Amino acid sequence: MRRKMYSIAALCIALAASSTILTSCEDDEDKTTTEVSGELENGSTISGDITSNTTLAEGYEYKLSGGVHVKEGATLTIKPGVKITAIDDDTPDYILIEQGAKIDAQGTASNPIVMTSETPENKWGGIHICGKAHTNAESGSGSSEIGGAKYGGSDDKDNSGTLRYIRLEYTGFALDEEHEANGISFYGVGSGTTVDHIESYKGGDDGFEFFGGSVNVNNMVSFDSSDDSFDWTEGWNGSATNILAYQMSAEDDCLIEADNNGKNYDAIPVSRPTIKNAILIGNGGDGRGIRLRAGTQVILDNVVACGKNMPLTVETGQTETALKNGDATITNTTISANLNSKESIYTNEDFIKEPTNNIDATGITIEAAKGLNSWLNESWIVLE
Repeated sequence: MRRKMYSIAALCIALAASSTILTSCEDDEDKTTTEVSGELENGSTISGDITSNTTLAEGYEYKLSGGVHVKEGATLTIKPGVKITAIDDDTPDYILIEQGAKIDAQGTASNPIVMTSETPENKWGGIHICGKAHTNAESGSGSSEIGGAKYGGSDDKDNSGTLRYIRLEYTGFALDEEHEANGISFYGVGSGTTVDHIESYKGGDDGFEFFGGSVNVNNMVSFDSSDDSFDWTEGWNGSATNILAYQMSAEDDCLIEADNNGKNYDAIPVSRPTIKNAILIGNGGDGRGIRLRAGTQVILDNVVACGKNMPLTVETGQTETALKNGDATITNTTISANLNSKESIYTNEDFIKEPTNNIDATGITIEAAKGLNSWLNESWIVLE
């Protein structure tokens, strides 16, 4: 893994600020930034808590220092063309939307929002969204791996805001094996939240991870994430439509790693997202492409998975039984080798019984993927 490791002490420092600190980068002297109609000055450094509505103005550039928590009742608005750069230091940098708070980050195809790091090696923490939708974590709620914010509940229509046309560059770090940051981490996020046209670019952990919830995402790119491209657990029941995963290294992990609940395969509600119109491209190695395990179910339709020694694997009795009896389905799916079945309940023979399923794929290139999906040709997406 190429994940940057931070100490727990560093995280505590990042969370120690109790109010938003906004300083100007226009000169060497630190000074408090003034707000004009709720818009922060160009060049401001953002850190600490956001407790009231705050706007990052169109076309402005900002610095990010430490963990920024948007608190309940506040909305962080990010206008088109904003660039946010995480400072290269020993403090974990991230943006976290707490329950009851919102993010309204709407770029455009010609003027996207870019969130990046001062250096590609300084992997920062990306975006974390904590909603009030279901999770099958113990007791029906959980605490975010980064930031320790509560998530989960019973409002599957919960609205945490809108994200459109955003490129997140060089995200992803691990405090330890249990506390990791991704491009975007969706914690119990509800279907009232809009997520459309997002790219995670060269991250050090997962591109996108879903911890329960019912959020639906569209037009998503995970490019060269060094762990999993897409990952779900804890009962996610939303959908992902029009997605691309591309891995450059044979050392990268799964294109999709899918769990119901790693500690309780029978936990309810069961993970059962719909994945439709997906192109998943690995780069050799002995790894898995799509890995369905830990009791997860799925509706998988119109998917190509190639470039992995095991492009599609199914594991655990619960997952394979759901595929065998039709509670989960794989249709219109092309893979570059035989399906691998760990429990031999749902086998390669079951997979190819569907006329539209086949194992004839020899691979697909980025250029071919762009030819099949016109939206991948938009200039805000980086595929190199």
